[in-house]
Amino acid sequence: MDYQYYISAWIYKVLKQADADFANFLHNKGYRKDENDNKLYKLFCFSRLNFGKPKLWKEKKLFEISAHEIKLQISFDVNEAATNFIKGLFMLQEFYLGDKFNGIDFKVAKVEALPKTEFSESMRYHLQTPWVISFKAENARYPQYLSPNNELFESLTINHLVEKYNNTRYPKSITTGQINFRRLNDFKRSGFVMKPGTAQQSRIVGNLFEFELNAPVEVHEMIWSAGVSEKSSSGFGWIEGIEKSKTE
Repeated sequence: MDYQYYISAWIYKVLKQADADFANFLHNKGYRKDENDNKLYKLFCFSRLNFGKPKLWKEKKLFEISAHEIKLQISFDVNEAATNFIKGLFMLQEFYLGDKFNGIDFKVAKVEALPKTEFSESMRYHLQTPWVISFKAENARYPQYLSPNNELFESLTINHLVEKYNNTRYPKSITTGQINFRRLNDFKRSGFVMKPGTAQQSRIVGNLFEFELNAPVEVHEMIWSAGVSEKSSSGFGWIEGIEKSKTE
């Protein structure tokens, strides 16, 4: 079962209960330099749920959970005051995760702040959720979700990070020449179903791999808090640090 869509909807619901303006801003407008920019950046991301070792029912595309405590990490690219405000919103929240046929009831028992991370300009990361890079050809009806062996992947990856930074940090800006990306291992294709059971149902496919990124420290801080991928608010592009790259 793909649950990322339901978690994203729940996060928006929690935010809207406390601050409808902020929730609507994230959902409908996002961050952009001006009204003519059609690219929106919704600066939060979340990890996979840590289920332990669930029992899988492949033929039904379901899993059976025996764990009583399940962990979820959520990060927002906001200032410290807003972080403390958001953290308080999720305490004791209850929600149902699933569709009308199968699901599970959750109650938030504890909220802890993620430990702060020190960044350098050269860092290595592991993708816990897929990194989506899309390309829509002229006159194409649907976007193409690229794999790293596509010749456009690296340039679009760097362009996305530059645009994301420049749109959300305006008037600060960086250029593509300040970012260098290197994949460290083979990739695995992985994706989630969005809006399941509706007329808008679609499958978004990304890639899992480890990578090294050389970029200004502020870019590392951004992808750590807001995800590295397109569609990060749907749970794509959650990263974990491997180690700092060492200068030889």
